[in-house]
Amino acid sequence: MPAAVPLELHRMTGLTGRVVLAGTVFDMDGVLVESEHLWEENWRAVAAANGYDWQHEDTLTCQGMSVPEWSGYLGGKIGRVDHVNVANEVIDRMIAALHAGEIEMLPGSADMVKAAAARGPVAVASSAPRRLIGAVLEATDLMPHFSAWVSSEEVPRGKPSPDVYEEAARRLGLHPRECAGVEDSSNGIRAAAAAGLTVIGLPNPVYPPKPDAIALCDAIAGSPDEARALLVERLGAVRG
Repeated sequence: MPAAVPLELHRMTGLTGRVVLAGTVFDMDGVLVESEHLWEENWRAVAAANGYDWQHEDTLTCQGMSVPEWSGYLGGKIGRVDHVNVANEVIDRMIAALHAGEIEMLPGSADMVKAAAARGPVAVASSAPRRLIGAVLEATDLMPHFSAWVSSEEVPRGKPSPDVYEEAARRLGLHPRECAGVEDSSNGIRAAAAAGLTVIGLPNPVYPPKPDAIALCDAIAGSPDEARALLVERLGAVRG
């Protein structure tokens, strides 16, 4: 259960009764960069090299899982107990894809981040490993805009548990209910909502969120540009 709204937050509500938000937490894959398909491709490639025919349902199961969780799942399917090595095989492929220019920013995502950062601190809360998050933020020149970034490998449980979003808000010095969360996947939306963030859904057309996850969103954006407009509406004034 999300924690109750602290009394000091009630004074931040306007005429609409909504909390005026102070910061933003972004997912990375499918929100900032187009990379969800590469996770599926690389899970499938490692699985195939070990004699397992990876299915789309396997991908849907693993989306949002932390590295230890999905490497354990993949290791179980291919009969390997060296989960760290299994994880590194996939992550190394993702890093190579980044260096090859195969991980691209979603149109409008840079402007979305910059607009949010101008109005409050921003963080990443991702299921990707920390070394990949850092590499993506550096490669896309987004790093200077972020005050914090958290991988679900750093917290006890991956998405749909709220841990990574709670930790991201903590590192921003905010209560989760003071934050907007921008997410594209079912488990990501569930995680942000469970933490108590105001969730802006940015549905991935290839991996669309389930109806129950969509129902948890406070708003739905059809593009990063639409998400930017929603964030500008809900966040505080531009910082000086």
